[in-house]
Amino acid sequence: MADIKLNVIKPSVNNMSARVFLRASGLGFTENDVYGQTRTPEYLAACPAHLTPMIETSELPNGVLWESCAIMQYLSNKHGLENLYPRDPERRAMIDSAMFYLIGTFYPYLARATYPALNFPQYPGEVGHSDADAPTKEKARQAAVEALAEPLDVFRSFYIKEKPFIGGDRPSIADIRLAATLEFLAVIDYPLPGWAKAYVAAMEKSLGDAYTEPANDVRGYIGYVRSLG
Repeated sequence: MADIKLNVIKPSVNNMSARVFLRASGLGFTENDVYGQTRTPEYLAACPAHLTPMIETSELPNGVLWESCAIMQYLSNKHGLENLYPRDPERRAMIDSAMFYLIGTFYPYLARATYPALNFPQYPGEVGHSDADAPTKEKARQAAVEALAEPLDVFRSFYIKEKPFIGGDRPSIADIRLAATLEFLAVIDYPLPGWAKAYVAAMEKSLGDAYTEPANDVRGYIGYVRSLG
């Protein structure tokens, strides 16, 4: 088995997903913090998208793979991690749908709502990235905050329902992605509904240190930026 090298920026919940997954998977890997290095010639030669998380392994066609969901899917498929990514087509379809719904619908609202407080750059074309004045940017941010509730509740009403997790009785890769994402909402004191608080707590209890160690890096960064006022 080829060694897996995981390149990360620790305060990111996108990176947290891959970090939790690899710890929970039991696979051997090394972790490399590349904060401030993703635009270097060496990194760009491997990852022209200058993104993290990124894994490196000689078994991949181009030697690298980025995007947290793709990393979790690939490694689960390769190593038969059915406890995290069931092989059953219908169960897998629901897990895939939950992840795609998160990154396509929920996360864009979350980024607009939280990135200003996190001191993360927003995307070109966003109001927060424009030359608009501060009140206009804050109005756009608040609109994103207000838009979070509906897609968040879809995870409860459609994907989780009466089960403990999206994956059923135990966490799946979609649960890792969702729980990690919800960690960012603390930076804006977002009032998570009771079910979501219980869900994140259940994820941490189920995965133990595999969840807590990466989560503490995100929580520590949130505490730091909040201390700056």
